[in-house]
Amino acid sequence: MNPINPPDSSQRGSVRAGCRRALTVLELLVSVAIIGILAGLVLPAVGSVRESARRVQCVDHLRETGLALHSHHDSQRSLPAGWTFDPQSVSAYGWAVPILPFLGQPALADRIEIEQSVGNPQHEAVRHTSLAVLLCPSDIAEPEFVLFADDEDDEGQHAQGDHPAVGTTAELVELPTANYVGVFGTLEPDDEVPAPVGDGTFLENRHTRFRDFQRGLSVTIVVGERTMAQVPSTWFGVDLAGEDAAARLVGSALEGINSPFADECDFSSRHPGGANFLWGDGHVSFVSEQIDLRLYHESAKLRR
Repeated sequence: MNPINPPDSSQRGSVRAGCRRALTVLELLVSVAIIGILAGLVLPAVGSVRESARRVQCVDHLRETGLALHSHHDSQRSLPAGWTFDPQSVSAYGWAVPILPFLGQPALADRIEIEQSVGNPQHEAVRHTSLAVLLCPSDIAEPEFVLFADDEDDEGQHAQGDHPAVGTTAELVELPTANYVGVFGTLEPDDEVPAPVGDGTFLENRHTRFRDFQRGLSVTIVVGERTMAQVPSTWFGVDLAGEDAAARLVGSALEGINSPFADECDFSSRHPGGANFLWGDGHVSFVSEQIDLRLYHESAKLRR
């Protein structure tokens, strides 16, 4: 009987290679934990960088809006009204409509017929036009929202027009969203129609001029941010029978920025710690939510 030959070195190597063991459960858990720790360190930094970029873009949008407002003032010798009633006093057009040509949107401006209501069928395409320059990239928003009828008894509120009766849950009109609203001042603009006379820049059916800024252009806020979570807003216009109609176009310095006690008119943003504002001279700055409330109120007023 032939003796059994022992395996040579090449055979022993192949045997060892075939017996190489895989990761144990403990090693796998340790690897997953390390990856989780690294992700926990990296992802917040990535999120912070992204938010910084979005905040810069938001500032650029407001600066562009400021340039358009100044161009309008140079052309018309006044700023646009905060909102302007249509001839039937059924709806109102917002302050952004007159500056569309200065925002690079002359074709869109030509499609708006202010002699007709905001909800007129000829404005169908306009009502579905979202303008990136009037949106904050940090906010989470749909491009359009539905304006519902006011749920309060508004009998007599529209004596100037012939708005048809609507139910408390009626859908009035679908509108394009916007994050930037004009500063009405320190009063609420949406309590009644007609609205009270505000002490800020953008008023109902009234134009202001730079000479009206008694406190100075550089210390008066004219446009600020507001998130859609607080109240959906629009650049186009509103049906005057809508819920918080005027507040969809303008805002007020009431309780403070990002305040938990905020009215729907107050300013807010998704930028941590405050919101961006456009000032009368065209500069944009980030205003802390910790700003002294008295100083904040003064900043929203035209006059001392």
